[in-house]
Amino acid sequence: MSKYSLLVTHHSLLITHHSKTIKVSNIRLLWSFKIMPIQEKFDLKDRVAVITGGGGLLGEEFARTLGEAGASVVVADLDGGLARRVASALSAAGVPSLAVQTDVTNPASVQNMVAQTLNVFGRLDILVNSAALDPKVRNQENRRTGEQGNRGTGEQENRGTGEQENRRTGEQETDSLIPDSLIPDPPIPDSLIPDPLSHTFENYPLELWNQALNVNLTGMFLASQAAVGPMLEQEYGVIINLCSIYGLAGPDQRIYQREGQPPQFKPVHYAVTKAGVLGLTRYLATYYAGKNIRTNALTPGGVYNEHDDEFVKSYSARAVMGRMARKDEMNGALLFLASDASSYMTGANLVVDGGWTAW
Repeated sequence: MSKYSLLVTHHSLLITHHSKTIKVSNIRLLWSFKIMPIQEKFDLKDRVAVITGGGGLLGEEFARTLGEAGASVVVADLDGGLARRVASALSAAGVPSLAVQTDVTNPASVQNMVAQTLNVFGRLDILVNSAALDPKVRNQENRRTGEQGNRGTGEQENRGTGEQENRRTGEQETDSLIPDSLIPDPPIPDSLIPDPLSHTFENYPLELWNQALNVNLTGMFLASQAAVGPMLEQEYGVIINLCSIYGLAGPDQRIYQREGQPPQFKPVHYAVTKAGVLGLTRYLATYYAGKNIRTNALTPGGVYNEHDDEFVKSYSARAVMGRMARKDEMNGALLFLASDASSYMTGANLVVDGGWTAW
């Protein structure tokens, strides 16, 4: 590692490197820094990362990536089974892990997520806000279409409250230790969940609008609000908010239509909430100016998730690279934002969309 020593004396700057000294006059700055090897900039050793939506298609990838980079990982998800599965795989790979069943719309559940993180690991360095409602188009064969989603199931989520599951080595905490207020409601069958894609804008239900606002924006607000407490105490923190290409451009509704089927539409709430993610990102970045807490957004394009051929063809025709993304193609960008490799970056939006928004 190269070491530069800088010293101000009588309005001059003396820079010493390998026994060579350079004098710069008329300087009033006292500054000392070191140049890190590039591999060290991406190292997350001794850091603790929390990922909401950690059991989803991209959330699981993010958990694995941060764990491989040296971080301890907290997998927070509404689906406790998915959270436990991901944390168990991390533990088997030697990554210290914790699974916390969390409803991001429930303040008590989110506070419990942070409390369990601090209880097990003693700190919280990185928050990845990946939990979101991202409804998918369904055709008559119940196949899945759509762009990147939080869950990897291709269906809209139902939400209960959250319950926590402790794990360092993959074991489930006994249910008797879970407060009654944090035990989730029974899952709602998919058949009873209103399809948010079947409504035109003129008739879009307020219930679905409010539901999406609660998850996609209020959930991110609550998770960030809870996480910044320990970050302020540590004088260090990184927040990464998952956005979407539809936070930058309006949905092309043509790619969601199926011949011989009723019209389906990417709903208004998705574009609006994802645009709101960028506003929250910039607000947090500027609000915590000087506090060593950085906040950035990551905007994925469409990620392949067993989509049908018709959708893949339609989507790919709109992407400069002519295809959908693989689920692992967001990992490098995520690690960059989470690590010191992006130490001079805050309030920004990193777009990884195969050129979708470049047309």
